Amino acid sequence: MWFLAVLWVSGLLVGARAQGSASLWRGNDRSGRCQYSFTVDSPAEASCPSPGSSPEMESLKTRLALLEVLVARVAGGEVGPSETQQPGAQAGLREAYTQALGEKAKLQREKDRLVQRVEELQRRVEELQQEAERLRSRPCAQAPPSITPQQDSRPRPGGGTAFSHLSSRPGRTPGDTGSLRDPSWQSGSPSYLEMKAEVAEVPAPSPADTEHSTGCGELVWVGDPVTHRKTDTIAGKYGVWMQDPEAVSPYGSGMAWRVDTVGSEVRQLFGYEDLQQLSRGFPTKVLLLPEAMESTGAALFRGSLYYQRRRSRTLLRYDLASESVAARRDLPHAGFHGQFPYSWGGYTDVDFAVDEQGLWVIYSTNKARGAIVISQLDPHNLEVKRSWETNIRKTTVANAFMICGRMYTVASYSSPNTTVNYSFDTATGQSKAVAIPFKNRHRYNSMIDYNPAQRKIFAWDNHHLVSYDVRLGKPQ
Repeated sequence: MWFLAVLWVSGLLVGARAQGSASLWRGNDRSGRCQYSFTVDSPAEASCPSPGSSPEMESLKTRLALLEVLVARVAGGEVGPSETQQPGAQAGLREAYTQALGEKAKLQREKDRLVQRVEELQRRVEELQQEAERLRSRPCAQAPPSITPQQDSRPRPGGGTAFSHLSSRPGRTPGDTGSLRDPSWQSGSPSYLEMKAEVAEVPAPSPADTEHSTGCGELVWVGDPVTHRKTDTIAGKYGVWMQDPEAVSPYGSGMAWRVDTVGSEVRQLFGYEDLQQLSRGFPTKVLLLPEAMESTGAALFRGSLYYQRRRSRTLLRYDLASESVAARRDLPHAGFHGQFPYSWGGYTDVDFAVDEQGLWVIYSTNKARGAIVISQLDPHNLEVKRSWETNIRKTTVANAFMICGRMYTVASYSSPNTTVNYSFDTATGQSKAVAIPFKNRHRYNSMIDYNPAQRKIFAWDNHHLVSYDVRLGKPQ
């Protein structure tokens, strides 16, 4: 009892001393229970800091803010400082940056090259325009009266014109008058002949020039196309047809051969006894090539078919008599299967050609950067005897062929009225622009080759097997 009294008195004394700084509060809590609260003022702090303002909370806020910034950078495609400090990440970024700089420099070089090419073409166009204006301003030369009838008359086989030699060409069949047509030059006036000769940089043909039938010279004229056959199926939209200019037994020079090149496995070679049988569509011989052919660049020469093996730069010589591959050789560095085709496409990277000087192949390489390369081949073992690199880009021309050691290119495969636009002379190593009219009557020419024995150009124009007569200038 006395202990409780002493405790009560002590509490009164303490309460009296702390009456200005302490207080007792009694009230019900949320559950309704009585709750006593005793508060004492701090002698040092004027106010209590809020729970969210403690040093720990401030540090946590700072770390959360940094984390939010890092997440925002990653989400936005940026890399935070911690990533860039990793050695692997730094090496990857440096490699990507170096690669990007290399690509940029490569594109810049290509741009500069194209700009230079455009400037050259613009200068060429200006020169041609000036030349055309000069020709228009010149007075038209009148042809002598004695020459006019020969120039305007249409040639007839066996007649007295300068083109009477056409009736005795090899490969003709009796009564085949349709294939003897030699369309006259539809020039309209002597002034057209003069202008054409100036632009083509070759002399205008005259009767004395065209009488020449065995020697070599520059191409000066290509006649209208004569159709020999139209194929029946979609497989014949593109193809190659030919006659051997130096045929050997058992097949004669009148034998015609054809390959339809639409398809992934082109292996059938159809033979026809003559052009009349070709027009009727009845082959007398069908050969199955041992290896598939690529595109329309094949050629016939001295009893062998020369062609490119599918999806490779390998050249093959297929002997018609033994019906087997007699020689094969890779064409060094040649592009193939769509690397350097003609402008119409068709995987025409490698194109064989035959003329008065033998067997040729027209192609391009990475070293030539798409420019046409001409190589003369040994017809027996396909060895490259000599090569010439031109300044004519292969993908910008529709096709090419050889005549008397000169390569000629055709400007368009689809335009009905185009031109033979460039020539390259292997004797001098010089190229020049020409403008010899050339017709794609059916508007999709996928093969153009020259036959030196018949002095004709063979072509495959959108399902149609056609030929063109040509005229050459005097031997140089």
